[in-house]
Amino acid sequence: MRWVTDIPLTGATTRFDYESVDPQKHLLFVAHLGDSMITVVDTKSQNVISDIPGVSHVHGVLSVPELGRAFATATKTNEVVVIDEATLNIVERIPAGIYPDGLAYAPSVHKLFVSDKLGASVSVIDTNSNQRVDTIDLDSVAGNSQYDPVSKHIFVNAQTRNQLVEINPDSNTIIARYDLTGANQPHGLLIEPTGLMAFVACEGNHTLLIFDLTTKRVAASFDVGKAPDVLAYDPGLRLLYVAGEEGIVSVFSTVGRRVQKIAEGLLAAHAHVVGVDPITHYIYFPLSSVNGRPVLRVMVPQTALDH
Repeated sequence: MRWVTDIPLTGATTRFDYESVDPQKHLLFVAHLGDSMITVVDTKSQNVISDIPGVSHVHGVLSVPELGRAFATATKTNEVVVIDEATLNIVERIPAGIYPDGLAYAPSVHKLFVSDKLGASVSVIDTNSNQRVDTIDLDSVAGNSQYDPVSKHIFVNAQTRNQLVEINPDSNTIIARYDLTGANQPHGLLIEPTGLMAFVACEGNHTLLIFDLTTKRVAASFDVGKAPDVLAYDPGLRLLYVAGEEGIVSVFSTVGRRVQKIAEGLLAAHAHVVGVDPITHYIYFPLSSVNGRPVLRVMVPQTALDH
């Protein structure tokens, strides 16, 4: 990766969490957990254009371009906050369990599936009515949740059971549980967009698992930096980024089901959050303190420069 710029961010030098890109509107939503706000960056001008306060202890954030909405989990108030992407105002607050965290959207049924970490469940929200319509018992601390566009199912990590759980979003029911061989506290989760693989980041043993969505088995595993957290995928370049609590970032290339680690190193202290713009291929790392101020570090892969 090559350094592009550091964008100054507002707020204090406190912890960040997830981020989400709307590439069509050139918006990046960054969860500033320690400041209980969402920072919105214009990815064309590379400037902060808004801070959205009042999202208490925000963890997950997910832009859904087709709805013109972004959703965020406020874990202190146990709710999902709905943001209008046109006005960047909060338009709704929805109760969502005990510790709402990860977010996944199933477009065919217009439902949001929210990992309730401490509630050991998944909250289901109807995005047409902005109402919670169901709760799915996971019987485990809930890790992140993701939508698979091929099967049109939701997958969620069951951390204390070391399993990947498959949910039918039509019926809001668990249809399968898969043991994750070699897993210890699987938390981070990402589905490769062609539906071939799920990438599972395990906090307990600093491992990335490659789960084959056809055979429903772990196909490979890799050592990564301490406490891997957030994953991001660039479908155009077929690159996977894994960011960990120690600041180590691992980069993998994917060709079909073949996954290969191609780079790994220390990016910066606490660089545990990563996001990718699939159009520009820019990679975004919110950092809590660089020379005493929070910044958004922008990188680009050498592969994109070669093109």
